[in-house]
Amino acid sequence: MNIELTREYVAELQALIEAKDEKSALRMMENLHPADIAEIYNELQIEEARYLYLLLDPETASDVLVEMEEDDREQFLKVLPPEVIASQFIYHMDSDDAADVIGDLSEDKKQEVLLHIDDVEQAGHIVDLLSYDEDTAGGLMAKELIQVNENWGVTTCLREMRKQAEEIDEIYYIYVVDDDNKLKGILSLKALLLASSDTLIRDIYDSDLQSVSTDTPSDQVAQIMEKYDLVVLPVVDSIGRLMGRITIDDVVDVIRDEAEKDYQMASGISEDVETTDSPIRLSRARLPWLIIGLLGGIFVAAVIGRFENDLKINPEMAFFIPLIGAMAGNVGIQSSAIIVQGLASNSLGLESTFRKLSKEFLVALMNGLILSTLLFVYNFFLSDSLALTYTVSISLFVVIIFAALFGTLIPLVLNKVKFDPALATGPFITTMNDIMGLVIYFMMGRILYDVMI
Repeated sequence: MNIELTREYVAELQALIEAKDEKSALRMMENLHPADIAEIYNELQIEEARYLYLLLDPETASDVLVEMEEDDREQFLKVLPPEVIASQFIYHMDSDDAADVIGDLSEDKKQEVLLHIDDVEQAGHIVDLLSYDEDTAGGLMAKELIQVNENWGVTTCLREMRKQAEEIDEIYYIYVVDDDNKLKGILSLKALLLASSDTLIRDIYDSDLQSVSTDTPSDQVAQIMEKYDLVVLPVVDSIGRLMGRITIDDVVDVIRDEAEKDYQMASGISEDVETTDSPIRLSRARLPWLIIGLLGGIFVAAVIGRFENDLKINPEMAFFIPLIGAMAGNVGIQSSAIIVQGLASNSLGLESTFRKLSKEFLVALMNGLILSTLLFVYNFFLSDSLALTYTVSISLFVVIIFAALFGTLIPLVLNKVKFDPALATGPFITTMNDIMGLVIYFMMGRILYDVMI
């Protein structure tokens, strides 16, 4: 059941909370998806959300906890006692979700929650997952899976699978391992059903499968799953032992987080922030690039000041300063955005840097010719100065070529030296192209005015 979250709905729910009407409050949330309930909690005061949360059955409550935004969940967990978190919520979660939730806690509370988990095996899985970097395959994987030994017969295999399936909500693949727990392949249900009872698993499993190691970066995991259209991906350690599996829903979160991070960085925001964050945190995230923009503006002013005499002699050149700066910034952002997108999706292929620059040069050449011709025609008929007409048109052509090559080269260089290439799509590119565009414009003006006048 879907709901439209309105102020009236929230206000009615808050009235029920104030009246301590548990039945009516639960009825309003009946049949809602955990994601919808988590969205409702975002609109409530922390104590109101806590009151509603403790009314839910443990399984639904654990799903809602997983669906909450990380910052909201962190605040919410602060008001819940460790024994409640462990016994009522963590118990019903998959190991990867449980590790994410516990990972948000302070070190002291994290230890308390782990000590209150009755299932020692589950607690061990969570501790193992917490030891991995959250931006690696190990940090994304869950321990719940079905695995069978290659030396088992079909009858033994079915019996062991039934035992394992009792603890698992979703079964994607049946993984085949050897006596050392090394991943050998996958077993299809069709092959299992069609095989005779005395058939050994090693005779019917498929050894052709993709896997990643525990230290594989999360963005690379996402690329592999996208490339091979996988819904689940097994994770192995450095010697090939099966450690867990990553499902597509975890990878979607990675893709979304990476896209948000790149978009914010391209917009000149240096930290991962939300609209609900405090003004101080929002200011801190934006200020570094604004300072860079300010310094860039000072450099632009210095460039204009350096050519003050040229503007005094030819004041009409000042009219086209905004146009040159804007076009330089726009072209640079377009070029860098294409490269950054290709680097992020790993779709640039094996082309050399020279080949990428050559392709972008041809694109800039065509666009530059078209745009500078249009500007030439405009000035030719509306301007009295032929020198200005040639200066602005030729300058725009050269600026477009430079901005395109610069916008292509910078993200490639940043990627080579292991910096996030998304840095190149924000204020950095626009500021640098503004400065260089104006230098080109004034130098071209100095040369052409001397020649033509």
